Amino acid sequence: MTSQNFETLSSANIVSFLSDIFTRRGSEEYLGEPVTMAEHMLQGAHFAEKANEPEAIIVSALLHDIGHFVSEFGTFSMDDIKDRLHEEAGAEVLERFFPKIVTDCVRYHVAAKRYLCATRPEYFSRLSQASVHSLHLQGGPMTADEVAAFEQNPNLKQIIKVRYYDEAGKRSDLKTKSFSYYSPMIQRIVDAHVENT
Repeated sequence: MTSQNFETLSSANIVSFLSDIFTRRGSEEYLGEPVTMAEHMLQGAHFAEKANEPEAIIVSALLHDIGHFVSEFGTFSMDDIKDRLHEEAGAEVLERFFPKIVTDCVRYHVAAKRYLCATRPEYFSRLSQASVHSLHLQGGPMTADEVAAFEQNPNLKQIIKVRYYDEAGKRSDLKTKSFSYYSPMIQRIVDAHVENT
């Protein structure tokens, strides 16, 4: 995708744009994990919905890694020696159409991993080999100052939730609903945001 494609996006076509990305590129490998990119994100949404989360959190879990598809820096691989900042790329595409709680969950889901590794040592044991590799590229566990700054985000609790759904979405044996199931939910979030801005 190019920036020109992004400029033509509107609240009326953002859902079809995202659906198209899932259709065209969802079968790509997810960072050396036993699931595809689409399976990973759909599993995150599945677990959020199963936990009776609000729609904004379900949608955040679904879209948290969308930046792997839209980033000018390309997708992550296990051969990378620097971070590709997919979280920022994804948030920039979504922020025109989604409330801050969604874009914060997308923008800071990587920071949340660093935060949890610094504040909850047991969390590190949840990480896959690929996630440990990317953790090192992303700066490792947060410093005390970074932790204090991160805790000022009013959406911290929701960001952390999405991070846990991110880690859960790596099961090769899990069947989920398709992206189209979530399309009306995504549109409701977009429409409510547009109406309130």
